[in-house]
Amino acid sequence: MLLRIHFTGADLARTSVASRPDPLWETVLSLRMLQHRTGNPAAEAWGRAVLARRPEGLRTLLPLVRPLGYFPDFLTPSDGSPDIERGLDALTATPARHLGGDLEVLASGGALPAWTRDLGAGRPDALRGLAAALRGYHAAAVAPLEQTMRTTVRAEYAAQAKTAAESGIEGVLAGLGPGMRWRPPVLEVQYPVDQELHLAGRGLLLVPTLFRARTPVSLLDPELPPVLTYPARRTVSPDDSAGRKLVPLIGRTRTEILHHTAEGSRSTSDLARLVGMSQASVSHHTSVLRAAGLISSTRHRNSVLHAVTSLGSLLLRG
Repeated sequence: MLLRIHFTGADLARTSVASRPDPLWETVLSLRMLQHRTGNPAAEAWGRAVLARRPEGLRTLLPLVRPLGYFPDFLTPSDGSPDIERGLDALTATPARHLGGDLEVLASGGALPAWTRDLGAGRPDALRGLAAALRGYHAAAVAPLEQTMRTTVRAEYAAQAKTAAESGIEGVLAGLGPGMRWRPPVLEVQYPVDQELHLAGRGLLLVPTLFRARTPVSLLDPELPPVLTYPARRTVSPDDSAGRKLVPLIGRTRTEILHHTAEGSRSTSDLARLVGMSQASVSHHTSVLRAAGLISSTRHRNSVLHAVTSLGSLLLRG
């Protein structure tokens, strides 16, 4: 089964990649991951740690975010806010007709708890309760990974920006990864159901995520701004305990640089853009990492490329 996203020339011009993580998308996708056995030891360790914290709101959220299939579009407002509180403000301002419509779609896949009737009617107490549940779960499960999410999404954005500069946005669409195929003017995405999405000049926002859904995810409501989430390929594990333990040893900036070089060879200018500092400062940090045997550096034309060594990889893996 496929989600077929139809592009026009105007859509290609208006398609972009998010440069920062969206906290509500990450929260919802992490709820999906929490309910799956992934076979990834680090992801399952993250799941056990989250459940051990007994996050507030989990019982409220699980009926809305099932392991597979549809979840309500209103859980991921289209403002793309980088701040959880602003995202929750947008959620609680959702019109009742959208709340009720989304819950009606969800109910077609299984019965919902009685309290969702108040939510579907847009009652303020129900909306505040949902926001509190999302806030509590986010604090326990997602907020501890904030630095990892930022690093992951920045790395993906930088790589896609380079692809777009070299091959245009069609190059980005052609290289999104497994389960997605660009057959101009249609992007075919492996999906739980057959669905057609005509962008009709609105463009598409591609949102790379740390938490991996089994398939990319799109909003169902055709009236909403088109979004497609997909797992960032240049990502560290959700359980980044090894990377966090390096911070007291070599510092946050050098740890971040080491992560980036593990994702592929990086030039000094690439690293400067990814960590948000000058090339001179990055050169100092790469000199220290190279002297410690954690990265290697080679000159290529007018650039110096840095790559992680086997010792650096071992440290990142703990």
